[in-house]
Amino acid sequence: MHVKNLECSFCHREYEARRLHNVCTECGKPLLVRYDLKRISKFLTRQALYARRSDLWRYRELLPVRREDNIVTLGEGWTPLHHAKSLGAALGLTELYVKDESLNPTQSFKARGMSVAVSMAKELGVTKIAAPSAGNAAGALAAYCALGGIQAFLFMPRDTPRANLIECEVAGAHITLVDGLITDCGAEVARRKEEEGWFDFSTLKEPYRVEGKKTLGYEIAEQSAWTLPDVIVYPTGGGTGLVGMWKAFDEMQQLGWIGEKRPRMVSVQAAGCAPIVRAFEKGERFAEEFPNATTIASGLRVPKAIGDFLILDAIRESDGTAVAVTDEELIAGARELARKEGIFAAPEGGACVPAVRKLIERGKVKADERVVLFNTGAGIKYLDAFDSEMKERTPRSQRPSALGPALRT
Repeated sequence: MHVKNLECSFCHREYEARRLHNVCTECGKPLLVRYDLKRISKFLTRQALYARRSDLWRYRELLPVRREDNIVTLGEGWTPLHHAKSLGAALGLTELYVKDESLNPTQSFKARGMSVAVSMAKELGVTKIAAPSAGNAAGALAAYCALGGIQAFLFMPRDTPRANLIECEVAGAHITLVDGLITDCGAEVARRKEEEGWFDFSTLKEPYRVEGKKTLGYEIAEQSAWTLPDVIVYPTGGGTGLVGMWKAFDEMQQLGWIGEKRPRMVSVQAAGCAPIVRAFEKGERFAEEFPNATTIASGLRVPKAIGDFLILDAIRESDGTAVAVTDEELIAGARELARKEGIFAAPEGGACVPAVRKLIERGKVKADERVVLFNTGAGIKYLDAFDSEMKERTPRSQRPSALGPALRT
């Protein structure tokens, strides 16, 4: 609607907006959508949003789809910003909030990016999409491609949670399991895409998934009466949500909706796969590939992110930090979130709880500051992760029947 062009996030080369693009042809870095914000600010006000639909398309003028009939939506976005009073009290925080993305269609934040990106793919005439995924992105892509009439070709590690595999198969996607990590899956997409006629939907290798994810930033601002929190704690794999929020904050300031204040951005990773944490601690702008990456939180098992410098720039510009937690800590964090707030979080969301605890211990968060942590998906999709951890802690004689007590014979 009001898109001016696409711009390389690194070398700033500009590209025509109404054409298919992946990454910058000069430097290979992600492309970002640029809008005529000066024009938009003349007619779109914060007050104009109040009567609008309660999904991410309430920010229609700030999203790239031109024609209404190309929008592929299942009602994603406008998820709760839950005041976590009990968990906050346990941590010594009075203003702790959870942005609960598990209530999206397909039960994760991936629905946001895929809705916008698949809508743009439809608008630009794409008929086949391929993507690597650790699970939730594949589930979302399968669903939105099914709705949009586009074929989805998904490449996932062989140990991807079974719930995600079934979700994709039921939606009619073409699934290939790969022995390796998401980077190996991405390499397979890159190797075959030209011959197969696929458009590559890898994280930040097309410009539009980040546009869906940026609505996280718009929603947090609107749900907080346009006053941004002091700290945002975000579980980081590919980091599209963090990059998107940082973009949204800049856009909102240009629109006159918020001031210069920014939250301190905190990237949370698993200790077994922490390339951003390691690069941050070393003072590096780019993150080297993390060797032998392993974690039970499949969404955090991203050993190399193409948007690494964007993540690290946002962390440093906001005076934020990066924190690693162990698998044991993140599963315990998910359990604590469930027991204190009733939110059955994905392991990635659970990682934010011990991360906040570490931030408090290190003096990075004060008791009266407003802190938002993200639960990026539903724990119900990770039953194997929770079940295996439970079995490790429980003697065999005390383990419940797989059928449950009501169905024992």
